[in-house]
Amino acid sequence: MRVLGIDPGLTRCGVGVVEGLPGRPCKLVGYFVVRTEPDEDIALRLLHLDRTLGELVAEHKPDSVAVERVFSQHNTQTVTGTAQASGVGILAGARAGLPVQTYTPSEVKAAVTGSGTADKAQVTAMVTRLLSLDAPPRPADAADALAIAICHIWRGGTRSKIQAAAIRAARRTGAR
Repeated sequence: MRVLGIDPGLTRCGVGVVEGLPGRPCKLVGYFVVRTEPDEDIALRLLHLDRTLGELVAEHKPDSVAVERVFSQHNTQTVTGTAQASGVGILAGARAGLPVQTYTPSEVKAAVTGSGTADKAQVTAMVTRLLSLDAPPRPADAADALAIAICHIWRGGTRSKIQAAAIRAARRTGAR
């Protein structure tokens, strides 16, 4: 299974592509950070993110897309941008006809570290170890995106297969 993981952000959106099977070691395919300038028009920033994510989905041909679910933060401006980027990430998978699954930050942390309260350094260290990398992925947004992809492979494989079957069934019946 090949998964494209997305750590949504408007200024920096982490994207990680990982292959693997539940209960087995995963393999790194690649990771990227899509950047936009904070002083640019929001419509142009979202358009850039949409185009780039679409290109990455087309290039890497994942079986599914996993996106970190937006959670409430104290800074409403940050959470708004994150929510917008998350929606673009979900749309990129849906537009390609792929199953899309979202995971909370604590689900991702628990999947890769064993603790839902792990900090960013612990997540990065485990991603580096789990993927047998020589150096930690930088910036942290890339490591987080890889963690999301690993989480989906290990925890969401069954869910994504059920969702994919439902999408195929809906297409056969003409429903959307």
